[in-house]
Amino acid sequence: MSNPDPIDILVDYVVDTKFEDLPPEVVEATRVLILDSFGVGIVGSAAPQVDEMRSAAALWGRGDDARVWVSGERLPAPTAAFLNAFQTHNSEFDCVHDGAVVHCVTVVLAAVMAVAERSGNIGGKALITAVALGVDVACNLGLAATSGLQFFRPATAGAFAAVMGIGKMLEFDRERLIHACSIAYGQVGGTMQAHTEGSTLLAVQMGFSARNAVAACDLATAGVTGPRNIIEGPFGYLNLIEASYDLGDILQNLGKVWRITEVSLKPFPSGRATHGIADCCLGLRRDHGIVVDDIASVSAHVPPLINHLVGRPPQDNMTPAYARLCASYVAARALAHGAVEVEHFKVDMISDATIGDLSKNISIVIDDNPDPNALSPITVEIKLKNGEMISATRVHVYGNPQNPMSREDYLAKYQRNCAAARPAIPQEQAGDLIKRVDNLEDETDIAGLVGLMISQAGRNA
Repeated sequence: MSNPDPIDILVDYVVDTKFEDLPPEVVEATRVLILDSFGVGIVGSAAPQVDEMRSAAALWGRGDDARVWVSGERLPAPTAAFLNAFQTHNSEFDCVHDGAVVHCVTVVLAAVMAVAERSGNIGGKALITAVALGVDVACNLGLAATSGLQFFRPATAGAFAAVMGIGKMLEFDRERLIHACSIAYGQVGGTMQAHTEGSTLLAVQMGFSARNAVAACDLATAGVTGPRNIIEGPFGYLNLIEASYDLGDILQNLGKVWRITEVSLKPFPSGRATHGIADCCLGLRRDHGIVVDDIASVSAHVPPLINHLVGRPPQDNMTPAYARLCASYVAARALAHGAVEVEHFKVDMISDATIGDLSKNISIVIDDNPDPNALSPITVEIKLKNGEMISATRVHVYGNPQNPMSREDYLAKYQRNCAAARPAIPQEQAGDLIKRVDNLEDETDIAGLVGLMISQAGRNA
């Protein structure tokens, strides 16, 4: 018999934990992140290549299990999960655990909502529990890594989050959940090359993970089995996907340290690694009243991971996906407009010559931070044309629980996302979804929430 694997501990934790075991702050954080992710998935309907994704997905089989957010098509649950996860990540606006470097709600929420629609009569308490536990598993896998990303961790760890969430929601027993995780692991993937090149494939990989998680749970339900040592086996997740790792106290802290309370909301629709730089630029612009014509040069001093993820040079013909991951472009937008908005990543906006010139005058300087997964601290220095030097530092980037977005701010983000959807979600309808999620524990069938994420055109189709 093989030696016990950490998957046994993780599965026991998920199976044994009930909604009543969740502290109030965990329930509140989960509600907030669910609403935020719904809004991000809604605005993702207006991103490039959404129509192409829907056309391709329509070839994968017919069914009326679950709906695509905003457009309202009814599709098999795995396909709906694929499209909704893609929409939630394609604008780089989805929440993230800074330390784990994992967009930890995207995959699990898209997957569990699709399965909940297919199953029917899944309540709000079950959704909260599924998301909170799925996030815990994904973040702890990310935090175990002691090396930088070599695979796209939001997709690889996200697959486990989704399986754990579905399994909890459907009340899998221990053996079935282990096999579902094993089957999902057999499909795990996600290349960082998509990030390096700023490719749409980055968001597609989140869709793959959501789709594969639904399929893995279906296969396990049908009785399909898989290998057991999938975390620390010689070809297990941590030995194959991460270059080095240390589980340390992570497993001992399950149920004591709730990772969902550590998750950051994203105030800007760009790679999280750009946020500290943008936040510093916005603060300097506001505090010193500077305008673009005052600026001689800008330098951002960042940990190595920031440079690796978003230190890419600005280009004259950047795609929206590339621009979202270009710190110089995002910083230029912040300095020029005092904001970084979804519309700033439309093709005609990206080609703005003034922004292009400013972007090329912003340099990224690597500091000596030894942590390969650090996203902070960050310091931005601006040299003004009058010779003055001004600077700002962020230890906790805006949106991090140590420097949180207010309710007013994250609700404003959500409403802007609903208005920017294609077609738009009416303000009153968007407001109804806020009220329902604020009282999520009272929902008896969360499929009703999806109806509030469908445009009028989608309802009439």
